[in-house]
Amino acid sequence: MRTVCLKLNQILDIKKWQKLQDSMAKVTNLAIITVDYKGIPVTSHSCPHPFCQYVRAHPGLAKYCIQCDSRAGLEAVRMNAPYIYLCHCNIVDLAVPIIIDGLYIGAIMAGQVHLPRDERKFRLEKPVSFPDRSIFKDKQVMEMYSAIPTMAYQEVEAVSNMLLDFCDYVVEEAINKNLLMDILEQLGSPQKMGGITDKFSGYPASSIEFAKQAMSSIIIKSHVDTGDTDRPVCKNQTLKPALDYIYENKGEAVNQTQMAELCHISASYFSRLFSKEIGEGFSSFLAGQKVEWSKRLLEQTELTVAQISDELGFNDPGHFINTFKRRENITPGVYRKYVKKV
Repeated sequence: MRTVCLKLNQILDIKKWQKLQDSMAKVTNLAIITVDYKGIPVTSHSCPHPFCQYVRAHPGLAKYCIQCDSRAGLEAVRMNAPYIYLCHCNIVDLAVPIIIDGLYIGAIMAGQVHLPRDERKFRLEKPVSFPDRSIFKDKQVMEMYSAIPTMAYQEVEAVSNMLLDFCDYVVEEAINKNLLMDILEQLGSPQKMGGITDKFSGYPASSIEFAKQAMSSIIIKSHVDTGDTDRPVCKNQTLKPALDYIYENKGEAVNQTQMAELCHISASYFSRLFSKEIGEGFSSFLAGQKVEWSKRLLEQTELTVAQISDELGFNDPGHFINTFKRRENITPGVYRKYVKKV
């Protein structure tokens, strides 16, 4: 159960996100800013229009921008989709929600455009009213307001969907990376695995599963990484692509036909050549290698038999156990108990 609500600055590298945001603003011709769930900006405004810069810098008017951003973000969450609306100054804006594991943590706010006159029939909602209209009496302010660019509603809608897809992808990748880095950092501490589960707090289940899988792969690679000296001696370079692939992809379930294609020879010739050069058939050799790798994992890690089976590319734990027993005359579980006692 989640006990911590992640914050935007925990998920995103704000400096890198700012650069992405600046680029998106130039490409879409929209002003963009990222805010937290309260509507407070966490980035600088990218390509803001002079009129909006003026309003956001005004000591008595900026609060309405914050209120507008906050309410629009919440409305986007309620809709579970981008929310296109009129801000308190009757300018078209949009809110793209950032939602993690069902919780709203912020939004991308974009816009600062007018619709063409023939499209102003669209009745957009206006979440915040603007009580003070006195600024529009200023000629310079009105000139800035009139200079706000126009964009067809269909274009605004297309950009909003693009931003949503982009945001979902970047945030998911960032969550996965951050959780994995947290766990790696914890593994490097004197306490090793102690407290690792605390790192899961606040993260969505999909990211936790990603981290677990990634950590299993890292642990396996660290214990079964094999140098060239551990490989079988093979004078015929025709088989080199297959052997390289087997040792560089220990977790894959490869077969003879795939390896023959990799070597650009027929399956029957590959079989004869492999037996001649290596001294045993391909299937027997591969099973033997995977059993040897599994023995290191049984000896040096706490991974379960099922995890080892999965990470080494066996179809199921039963197949792994049978293969292991056929070659070692003992099951993986008994083997682990024996080596742990020695």
